[in-house]
Amino acid sequence: MFSYLKKKFFSGAPEPAASADAPQPPAAAPHAAALEAQQVPSAAASSANPAPPPSAPAPDATLSRLSWFERLKSGLRKTGSSIGSVFIGTQIDEALYEELEAALLQADTGVQATQYLLNDLRLRVKASKTTDPAAVKALLAAALADLLRPLQQSLPIGAQPDGPTVLMIAGVNGAGKTTTIGKLTWHLSNAGASVLLAAADTFRAAAREQLGVWAARNTVEVISQQGGDPAAVSFDAVTAARARQRDVVIIDTAGRLPTQLHLMEELKKIKRVIQKADPSAPHEVLLVIDGNTGQNALAQVKAFDAALGLTGLVVTKLDGTAKGGVLAAIATWGRERGAVVPVYFIGVGEQLADLQTFDAQEFAQALLH
Repeated sequence: MFSYLKKKFFSGAPEPAASADAPQPPAAAPHAAALEAQQVPSAAASSANPAPPPSAPAPDATLSRLSWFERLKSGLRKTGSSIGSVFIGTQIDEALYEELEAALLQADTGVQATQYLLNDLRLRVKASKTTDPAAVKALLAAALADLLRPLQQSLPIGAQPDGPTVLMIAGVNGAGKTTTIGKLTWHLSNAGASVLLAAADTFRAAAREQLGVWAARNTVEVISQQGGDPAAVSFDAVTAARARQRDVVIIDTAGRLPTQLHLMEELKKIKRVIQKADPSAPHEVLLVIDGNTGQNALAQVKAFDAALGLTGLVVTKLDGTAKGGVLAAIATWGRERGAVVPVYFIGVGEQLADLQTFDAQEFAQALLH
């Protein structure tokens, strides 16, 4: 089963499209959008009356990924339209680069990433000797894909020889952390993994109930304690997963701002206590960030990485923002520090299938289609 997971869902990037100027979505991921019409439960939903668990068979994976690519294009329209408009009815001159610089900065690409992309684009235009604005737009998509490609990595599941893979999920309030856990659980379950959830968010009202609804929907178990210590809940979950031979443990932690130092210390405590149950855990520390927050999202990545040592990111709500360029800022920050924090998943909507694995070329093509 582990080999199935690693081969079929979490390992290996999708195959790239044939060319930058003729966008084609990459090869399909095997997880399928069986429940596209299923709505996300509200935070106030009661675990005593959970939504019925999914039972529909998965449709063809190729159609699923094609459908995702179309939703991704639609979701990124707010960001892409301002950048793409620069290439309409213009000449390849210094004015174009100035307009493009302004558009990239407006999309929260950041100063460093913007300068990197512009310099790269100038070199590509000079090498190709193109005078066609549409061709320059395609070259920008290629430059963006190359910048983002180091972020495109697979979430390693099943690499532990004698215990579950432990995922610790962090994020500020409102980033969509618990909902992301529910969607990720659905993907993992569809890929054949047995999942156990830990309701270690004991600060937010209804957080335990919300996670309980997702557990019922995905027909998985959840470890929780009313008013319990978050670290103790996490310890119990890892211990229970080992005893019950579960493949994955996902630990939901309380949302907090990186400036709330006492709560950030609580996160560090959770990580230390998890290691008492499994010295190698947590195997992944994932930060969920809201794409609407732009450059503030990069500040969150830096702060949580300093506190916890992040291993990956999930970027949500990219459909509601014109600030999708923040992924380029994150990639540039990774280049400067010599080690990127990969983006495992991105989200562009409320449906279960609206959280998908991140592919750099697919993202660049959808943004600049």
